[in-house]
Amino acid sequence: MALLLGCIADDFTGATDLANTLVRNGMRTIQVIGVPDGLDVPAEAEAIVVALKSRTAPVSEAVAQSVDSCRWLRQAGARQVYFKYCSTFDSTDQGNIGPVADALRAELGVDFATVCPAFPETGRAIYNGHLFVGDVLLSDSSMRNHPLTPMTDANLVRVLGRQTKAAVGLVPYATVRQGTAAIRNTFDKLRQRDIAYAVIDAIEDEDLRCLGAACADLALRLADRVRPLVCPAISAAPACWRRAPQKETYLRLAARRRYSRAPARRQRWRKSRGCAPSIRL
Repeated sequence: MALLLGCIADDFTGATDLANTLVRNGMRTIQVIGVPDGLDVPAEAEAIVVALKSRTAPVSEAVAQSVDSCRWLRQAGARQVYFKYCSTFDSTDQGNIGPVADALRAELGVDFATVCPAFPETGRAIYNGHLFVGDVLLSDSSMRNHPLTPMTDANLVRVLGRQTKAAVGLVPYATVRQGTAAIRNTFDKLRQRDIAYAVIDAIEDEDLRCLGAACADLALRLADRVRPLVCPAISAAPACWRRAPQKETYLRLAARRRYSRAPARRQRWRKSRGCAPSIRL
């Protein structure tokens, strides 16, 4: 069976969340820690999630690890590459989201990528290019005072624009609500204007499903995670990739770690244990 999706996550927790989401939606998934080296990919694997520690690493280090992971995933046969970052898009003006995205685009030889860290289930929504946490702008949330990556600007077009020399555009909510065809048409118009990144508005899961279908033939997607039924930018594997849940085939390769005591994260971990069998090495 061909490897459909190669995911590069900037931290372990996000990688695990992504792997669990993929498995819940029927994809046979492997999670690995660090840049893969010498790993034999089982023939039944449909997705591989690489967990890096690049979220707050020096830019050069984050880029190098991400590109090395991308090369390995391509050699393994991945048909689509997915860059996973946090749904709060937290990053300094120097990166690492923009520089890593630029490096992955160059590595893949693509001129366009989607950007959508929306995650309705946890209250992350994007409207007019602005990221909301619950009912407040990201810049008015507790992320404003983050010690490493303070987010004082909720406008993702501006935030990403400061991290890359490439042009950043917007697919507004009015377009998203018109469905998949309208989103694809807007992608074409943005590409004609040499826009390299499209920030996409999304408020509800249905918005992400439409986005997933529109992104099905793109080589690179930037998102927080894969959402159910589809495969967009914080999306999900395209509808055509969906499989009936096969929990017994979930393959997880991960080192034992100490889980956070944060109640929400602990609850997600407990829930994930019942989602599919796992092996601690």
